[in-house]
Amino acid sequence: MNTTSVASWLSSTVLVTSCLALGACGGTPAGMPGDGKAKQGEQKPGEPGAIAVDGSSTVYPITEAVAEEFKKTGKGRVTIGVSGTGGGFKKFCKGETAVTGASRPIKPTEVELCKGNKIEYIELPVAYDGLAVVVNPQNDWVDHMTVPELKKLWEPEAQEKITKWSDIREGWPEEQIKLFGAGVDSGTYDYFTKAIVGKEHASRGDFTSSEDDNILVQGISADKLALGFFGFAYYSENQGKLKIVPIEDGKADNGDGPIAPSLETVGNGTYQPLSRPIFIYVSKAAAERTEVKDFVEFYIQQGAALSKEVGYIPLPAKAYELVQKRFNERVVGSLFEGQGSKVGVTIEEVLGAG
Repeated sequence: MNTTSVASWLSSTVLVTSCLALGACGGTPAGMPGDGKAKQGEQKPGEPGAIAVDGSSTVYPITEAVAEEFKKTGKGRVTIGVSGTGGGFKKFCKGETAVTGASRPIKPTEVELCKGNKIEYIELPVAYDGLAVVVNPQNDWVDHMTVPELKKLWEPEAQEKITKWSDIREGWPEEQIKLFGAGVDSGTYDYFTKAIVGKEHASRGDFTSSEDDNILVQGISADKLALGFFGFAYYSENQGKLKIVPIEDGKADNGDGPIAPSLETVGNGTYQPLSRPIFIYVSKAAAERTEVKDFVEFYIQQGAALSKEVGYIPLPAKAYELVQKRFNERVVGSLFEGQGSKVGVTIEEVLGAG
């Protein structure tokens, strides 16, 4: 590499590319060969140090913050796509990215896809997130909801049956409810349906869905009759446009009465069942590249501070130590054994068992 090329690379900025914002999720991520059959660790000619990342819109704000700080070290260049957790795993398990963000654990079908393409992965929890149930600020009848009420509203059988607010609770308006939720290819959708309905990827289909949480914010903030769900961080960024709905679990040990999500209630486990860990998955082969190794270690070291900065809840210090140990030892596979989301457990418990 000549001096001009080195100077050009070191002066480059982190490129953050959102497929949704650009309206085009096709193609091959920057920094990877264009034949779609690249091995992890290979680079596109003229792209030294490029680290291709994709995945969850929930994890994206943390990854973006980490990438911006990592750029200052001069150790690598990060490109970030936002295809959702499911879309990110499809790319990752085909060897198209080095790292993918996920707002739920890898699924059995994704485990098999990675296995079929000989992609070994290291699963690393990076923060906690709470799922926020929100309504329009003009909504003056909802002060809380229970888990059974949310299930009644969102289960598959509710479609064309539970259509008005009065269908959920007596005394609420006899007006049509407008529903918004995370895209069906997202880990947020999977976790919400597992926690509320009891089965991942099972819900009514007549709601406005999007992988872009900002679209959901806009829809709910513009309609008095709207209700939706998405990651707590997006509520934190838009508190003036939304009204949070405290949730009553109906079980013991989750506090007294309805609980609203906050840094405290998500972090101490009282906001149940809508609190969850979020992850990055790293290709074991890609981790042998110096810039990928440096980026992942930087992510773990800075995860607590940067996740809190963008509205997420840091893991306990001991958990980050266990995450670093897991990466140092290149422990492959999932702590969740391909079973999907586990509701109501702390990541310390899972890491300790692993």
